[in-house]
Amino acid sequence: MIVSSSLDEVKKREKALFIIKDLIENKGRSALFDLTGLSGGFIASPSQISLLETYVGPAIFEQELQEVGIEHMGGEKVIPLNRTSSGILATILTLVSKGSNVVHYLAELPAHPSIPRSCNLVGANYFETDVFDEFSIPEGTSLVVVTGSTMDHKVIDEDEFRKVIEMAHERNIPVMVDDASGARLRTVVFNQPKACDLGADIAITSTDKLMPGPRGGLMAGREDLIDEIKVKVNQFGLEAQPPAVLAMVNGIKHFDEDNLINSFSRKDELFGLLSEKFDNFETTPTGVMISPEGLADEISVEHYLSDKDVAFVFSFILLKDYGIITIPAVSMPGASATIRFDLSTNDAFNLDLNDLCKKIESSFNKLQEVVINEDECREIVF
Repeated sequence: MIVSSSLDEVKKREKALFIIKDLIENKGRSALFDLTGLSGGFIASPSQISLLETYVGPAIFEQELQEVGIEHMGGEKVIPLNRTSSGILATILTLVSKGSNVVHYLAELPAHPSIPRSCNLVGANYFETDVFDEFSIPEGTSLVVVTGSTMDHKVIDEDEFRKVIEMAHERNIPVMVDDASGARLRTVVFNQPKACDLGADIAITSTDKLMPGPRGGLMAGREDLIDEIKVKVNQFGLEAQPPAVLAMVNGIKHFDEDNLINSFSRKDELFGLLSEKFDNFETTPTGVMISPEGLADEISVEHYLSDKDVAFVFSFILLKDYGIITIPAVSMPGASATIRFDLSTNDAFNLDLNDLCKKIESSFNKLQEVVINEDECREIVF
């Protein structure tokens, strides 16, 4: 395997960021097309930036975040965090005891790795399933987790969502919802209620996913639980710093639902174009994707790379040759290697879909040429 450890994933990401920096310095920002759906942003005025002092910033912007955050997420109170994973960790540190059970229902396996990793840290037993008839809550369960929208944008059925929450509350067990992209995807595209409005005790979203906010997490929910979790957040340095809090406020204010709705309609056009050349692309709510297995199945030459390695190599060819940023090239360890072309990002708004399709096809043709040479593939990734 080319990418066989978390360290390899870190090194892979470092190389991708070096390529991005090189492209910007030599060709300018217009040479890049961030189609990850995680492009985020940092919106701030000069007068706001002048207030980003250690204590002045939180005094000003955290209070405003309470207002816009509750409007965006529901619940009684919010906490800004440096990442969604930080909020998941803090929740599990707060609510889950050693030897207890954590059960997780989601539309499609696997869960985000931060959830089982956090359970492992506290010594809890962790179970996950994407088959509703197999979901149960055993004795000794301290937390039920629901994922609103998976890493590959598979959205949970609303009726199943409600039933899981009801099952947990019948046992007086709190429910945490990992709503990283779902806080917008579920509500805007699928017209589902906010997680807290469905009865979730805690919900957390990523403020850079499908919105113009910073890399960070925003947790909402019951005030008593939020206060308990906030203690752990502050004890372990998991809180968002003033610049991120400001950017969260402005990211929520500038979130435009029409962008998601427009990408929902354009995805079918791109899917139609790609389907003329490929068999394994699928639509997502805001674009198209191809799984590592599907990509490997498209290759017509014999090779010895793993399916994930094929996806990593493809993502780097897209980045190096055409400036197209996809998640496998820049992702954190444990993230999905599925390649998504998300049309909700700023870079995608004015993108010619015929041209994008040609670039994807050209990158795939190059992948077919290099995939037989593992050393060359290794050089491309690292």
